[in-house]
Amino acid sequence: MKTIIEPFRIKMTEPLKITTREEREDALIRANYNVFTIDAENCALDLLTDSGTGAMSTEQWAAMMLGDESYAGSRSWKRFESTIWDITGIDNIFPTHQGRAAEAILAECILQPGDIVPNNSHFDTTRANIQYRGCTALDLPCPEAYDTAKESPFKGNMDINQLHRCIEEHGPEKIPFCMITVTNNTGGGQPVSMANIKAVRKVLDIYKIPLIIDACRFSENAYFIHEREKGYQDRSLLSIAQEMFSLADGATMSCKKDGLANIGGFLVCRNNEWAERFRNLLILREGFPTYGGLAGRDQEAIAVGLREGLEYDYQVYRHATVEYMAQRLVKIGVPLVLPAGGHAVFLDAKKMVPHIDSLDYPGIGVVNALYLAGGIRAVELGSVMFGRRDDEGQEHPSPLELVRLAFPRRVYTQSHFDYMIEVIDEVWQHRNEIPGYRITQQPKLLRHFTCHLEPKG
Repeated sequence: MKTIIEPFRIKMTEPLKITTREEREDALIRANYNVFTIDAENCALDLLTDSGTGAMSTEQWAAMMLGDESYAGSRSWKRFESTIWDITGIDNIFPTHQGRAAEAILAECILQPGDIVPNNSHFDTTRANIQYRGCTALDLPCPEAYDTAKESPFKGNMDINQLHRCIEEHGPEKIPFCMITVTNNTGGGQPVSMANIKAVRKVLDIYKIPLIIDACRFSENAYFIHEREKGYQDRSLLSIAQEMFSLADGATMSCKKDGLANIGGFLVCRNNEWAERFRNLLILREGFPTYGGLAGRDQEAIAVGLREGLEYDYQVYRHATVEYMAQRLVKIGVPLVLPAGGHAVFLDAKKMVPHIDSLDYPGIGVVNALYLAGGIRAVELGSVMFGRRDDEGQEHPSPLELVRLAFPRRVYTQSHFDYMIEVIDEVWQHRNEIPGYRITQQPKLLRHFTCHLEPKG
């Protein structure tokens, strides 16, 4: 088998700033040990997120030059709308400046205090928008999702038995909609099978509960279905995506992921009464319904990017990159989530640094060690991001303590990944020296973005 190469060539470069360890130590102190607040230029390789950080194609840049900036009914809106309709088959389409705006509109228009929203796993802004409305964001991942070493093909699936119990316990009247996130970012970028989406849909139909897809990485999920689920090997990724959306009543999406764009998102729904509510709030919060906080040029870039993300050769290359890094780390002995996810490698911080208690935030310890060792910026997906407090204010840890190395799309080459592997190996060899951390200042919601930390001991 020949080497899987990048299905593109580089046409423009951006210099990387290589810092010394002393400079990185100073930057981390000034950032209060929270890598979110480190200046990007001080990160040699930035794997904080794959959201809006990718490189756009020549076709996307060319499309941007066609941007129609008319306030209402522009040509760019028509291309944006027709592309999303072709993929989702859903008529009511609302552009937003990014995915969390779509989540906020959905939550504000539909949720009432005390409502329950089940999901395979909510990601951070989805959870926060639900909680901001005084509601509960409930995670119902399949049991194998918690076994990071288990090589199961669809660890992003929802637990169908738990979904039944949730509805019976709370009553369908307290569940205005159910969500399913494809791929499951919180659980390690793991895919959801078509069979599982159909099973969720079947349960919800019994109780007449709508299904909303969090579609940020729907193209990657379609690729995994194509590769791993029986009966889909001869299908195009577009047709697989269309089948996924046919099972949903609506969707939210950040086009900064599988839209291959630097900004943008959308909200779609089949219910016309919901659509009227969304439209009115969109005008208030984002803009007129045919631009919704986006310039015409951004709509053009998204319209092209959504289709490029469904190209099979692109997905083969992207997953081969993730798999390459994952398998090299397995050989070294670094514990991580297996099989490799769709958009990132997820290190298992709990196993990497077992001497650090969950409420001393092992993921933060590993994240900061990676930055100090090689200027690599990653992100913690553990008890800082997903821990919770009970009614008495007692903090409870996340069931998983992960560190996500998210791969920006079409940005880094193999030598960059080889360097990352070397840095991770160095951190692994000195893992016993990594300290735990305490939080010294934090907001009520989404604390991981801005909290202040300090090392313990």
